Amino acid sequence: MALFSSRFRDPSSTEYDFISSITVRCPNCEKAARVVPAPEDSEPIGRMLFRPQRLICGSCGLSRVWSGRHATLSHGTAQPATDPYFGVPLWLQIETRHGWLWAYNLEHLDLIHRFVQASLRERAPWYDTGQTMTLVARLPVWIKRAKNRDEVVRAVSRIHASLVAA
Repeated sequence: MALFSSRFRDPSSTEYDFISSITVRCPNCEKAARVVPAPEDSEPIGRMLFRPQRLICGSCGLSRVWSGRHATLSHGTAQPATDPYFGVPLWLQIETRHGWLWAYNLEHLDLIHRFVQASLRERAPWYDTGQTMTLVARLPVWIKRAKNRDEVVRAVSRIHASLVAA
């Protein structure tokens, strides 16, 4: 009799749900910094992806503003991931033997952790999401495979520990 340790239901999240606060490596001091919406952007019009953003480092005081028109979301795991606005490396990433495991922020990392750790994974029905693929559906195959579960969970733990240590 098999007992399921946990159950995961796809919340139908997309990458846009996690880019409101991105943890990055500061280009100046190499410590953890954040990319957040610029405070001047008092009236949120349009998609979150194209609103002005600010890179803020609490360690060295670096502050930069992005108000461009081209943002590039990271896809794939063949190379280190960068934030969509400034192109700075993400803080929450680690290289595994299969590729790079990365997350924009702790909520994104938690979603990946809950998905990987679950022994019962339920997909969001296509008619319920209003979109073709959710963030979980777009995860690389090596992350989804049960045989890699322990390795991915250890990688997530190491990523989380790197943020706590910083």
